[in-house]
Amino acid sequence: MQRHTIAVLVNDQPGVLTRVATLFGQRGFNIDSITVGGSEEAGLSRMVISTGGDDQQINQLMKQLYKLIDVISVTNLSANPFVSRELALIKVSASPSQLAELNGIVEPFRAAIVDVGPESLIIQVTGDTEKIDALLILLQSYGVLELTRTGSVAMTRSIVPADAAATV
Repeated sequence: MQRHTIAVLVNDQPGVLTRVATLFGQRGFNIDSITVGGSEEAGLSRMVISTGGDDQQINQLMKQLYKLIDVISVTNLSANPFVSRELALIKVSASPSQLAELNGIVEPFRAAIVDVGPESLIIQVTGDTEKIDALLILLQSYGVLELTRTGSVAMTRSIVPADAAATV
């Protein structure tokens, strides 16, 4: 099963997120991640949803999304080159004496230690899912006390021919 990232532009109205998520569940799709936020146009929000399925299933899902009230456009970002980023905050068990050691681990990931306590610290990292997963593997030996991640935010790359965009 392939992983797909879909962008859905919707009217910023109560209940839209529920209708979209319900449609995914009714069609048997699991939502791996979902982010929702304002868009470049006032009154519209953009949902970026990561899910799995083959091309035919995703095309059918996109057609079903388009039928929902308040959905303006649906784009399969995975059909073209796109940029995707995620944010994670990771609380790790560590003493102040381990600060330099942990700094050496997080620095190559362009991550930052954003809070230091007597028995733990918090690391902030942004990047693609694989980058965050790789950092988490390295931090496991210290003891990950708490983890919170955003869903992916994504956008097609600028150098995509206009006729190549996969929009339903």
